[in-house]
Amino acid sequence: MNITLGVISAGIVILICLVVALIEYRIRQPDRLVLYESKGRIGVRKGLIYPRHFSLPLKRTTFPFQLTVEAAAAGNLGIRVKLVGSVAPSLEHIQSLIRVGGWNYDAVGRAAGEAQVLIEELVKEYTERVEIQMLSSGGIASNLYERAPTIEEKFGLELISLAVPLLEPADPQIADALRQQEQARLLEQTEHLSHQARVAAAKVKYQADEEITEMEHALELKKADLKEALLEKESTLARHRLEDELARNRLRLAFEKEELAVLKSSPELLMLTPQAARLAEASQNLKNARTVVSLTPQELTHSSEILGLFQSLLQKAVEAKKEDVE
Repeated sequence: MNITLGVISAGIVILICLVVALIEYRIRQPDRLVLYESKGRIGVRKGLIYPRHFSLPLKRTTFPFQLTVEAAAAGNLGIRVKLVGSVAPSLEHIQSLIRVGGWNYDAVGRAAGEAQVLIEELVKEYTERVEIQMLSSGGIASNLYERAPTIEEKFGLELISLAVPLLEPADPQIADALRQQEQARLLEQTEHLSHQARVAAAKVKYQADEEITEMEHALELKKADLKEALLEKESTLARHRLEDELARNRLRLAFEKEELAVLKSSPELLMLTPQAARLAEASQNLKNARTVVSLTPQELTHSSEILGLFQSLLQKAVEAKKEDVE
């Protein structure tokens, strides 16, 4: 009996422990931070299971915010700035996050609300130092990103994204004047770019014309060089032809001198010359007629000495015949 009661009591205790465990312990979701407090310091639980009543789960997702700031530019000119962005819990400054947002599931939202006050002050501080025509959305966003470490340190929030979709003067007349000024600046810039384009086109055309002129000049010089080389070759060929002709004439003259020398030494060889052959042929055909032997100018100039020898030979023959008749 006592054993049975002991087993039942143990079963009841185990059941109670299981119920308490199911009620108290939770499984940590991947998108949550589980915080705990120990000796006045806030820490982050790393385990998968955590006690519900001794922990604070916070979403790690980003918290979006939207803020409209009524600020003033240099000269106390009113402007309207609209900001949109998002923040997330910073693991390195969880202590500051809990200090500002409290030990509450909505600690990130509360801290973001407090951070918006600082962001508004930072925007006003920046715009007051800049002239209204120099203000830009990018300048405001860059200034806030530079001050992001201060926001993270004070509020335990990391600035994930930030944009300035609206930046305009509060006075419509100033807004219209700025639009006209910007329009004039754009038109001036466009005209300047147009002038630069025309100047660039003119420079390109000038360079192209200069290159073409240089190429044409080089081509003409090359043609002149080729023509000069051709003339030199023609002159060389003509000189060679003249030298060849002179050499042939010298050879012909030397041959004729040798021929005359032979005929002078042996006059009987005159009968073998072409002139003597013509004269003999003419005397055989016409016995009582005078024989006329015509010689070409070339033959006259070429054979003047031969003719003289031939005449003297004929004269000697005639005189010898007359002596025989007497």
